Amino acid sequence: MWVKSNELSPGCVLLRDVKGKSQRPLIPKNTVITEEHITVLHKFLIETVDVSPKKASGEAWRNDNKKTEQSAQSAQPATSFERHYHYIVHQYKKMFVKWQNGAGVDITEVRALFLPILEKMEEVNKFVFKLHQYAKKEDYLYHHHIAMAILAAYVAYKSGYPKGEWLQIGLGALLSDCGMARISPEIIHNKSTLSEAEMEEIKKHPTYSYRLTKNLPILKLEIKQAIIQHHERLDGSGYPLGLTEGKINRYARIIAVCDTYHAMTSERWYQQKQSPFQVIEVLQKEQFSKLDPETIQSFIQIMTHFSIGTRVRLSNQKLAEIVFTDHHKPTRPMVRLDENKQIIALDNHPQLFIEELL
Repeated sequence: MWVKSNELSPGCVLLRDVKGKSQRPLIPKNTVITEEHITVLHKFLIETVDVSPKKASGEAWRNDNKKTEQSAQSAQPATSFERHYHYIVHQYKKMFVKWQNGAGVDITEVRALFLPILEKMEEVNKFVFKLHQYAKKEDYLYHHHIAMAILAAYVAYKSGYPKGEWLQIGLGALLSDCGMARISPEIIHNKSTLSEAEMEEIKKHPTYSYRLTKNLPILKLEIKQAIIQHHERLDGSGYPLGLTEGKINRYARIIAVCDTYHAMTSERWYQQKQSPFQVIEVLQKEQFSKLDPETIQSFIQIMTHFSIGTRVRLSNQKLAEIVFTDHHKPTRPMVRLDENKQIIALDNHPQLFIEELL
């Protein structure tokens, strides 16, 4: 009988091979399912499997997870993308701890965990402006690595890069911060502003990331270069090499913008989160000194492609809908207020901005 993978429990017996997208068997038939097998099925997004009506113990199979699942869904409704995203963050945290304990980067494990969500690019399109909302300051580090990587792949995808390239860019962005695992936990989980000495330690993480990934054959050389370059800036003020404009590769420039954007829009112990629209305006100002102008322009166009009628919450907490957008000032559209139907141009109200999309 066919059963959803999230309804499985240890002791179920497979009647058929479970195959991945490559058609290679992931789990052979006659396997007695364990918790580890269930985790593998979730990682590879296997929705249903064929199991025996009886468990290995002889007892009849029943869906023990149904009530728990229904309870969880009623308590906190979430989309499939949101569930998948939080699952990845949870598993990535475990992976990161292994790196902290001295393990190397298992690129097969990283790909198996991360690439499936990148295959949902059209679904990502609906949630890309909400990624910063998922991050909590307690687990910011892990959310940041995953969200930044999704953003980088998404920007490359919308910019017309071939699939093989935007997948690599996503992987590169994710692994660009894996070197944080080589920094003292007391520093990376510091709840206050970093000291100068602590900041110098943090600045070593691109080098550590490069060392952890330089021998991975799956990653292109240009991606490995982007890993060590993603904190370089056009004016030479970045780290760890102090490179200037002509020496920073195109992938690093994409990762740098996505890294900066997500960091500024997320809640951290020592920094309040900012509205994505405010951050985009900051990026516009930085495009001629530190970050790549072409990449920023692409990022802004991609992130502010709103349709007329999009619902928003303003910084004064009033609700409105977008009625007109000037492509020269995409963060400052004209909106119609819900309360009195008044139309206002945000460009004429510099202290007022869009807090979030609804």
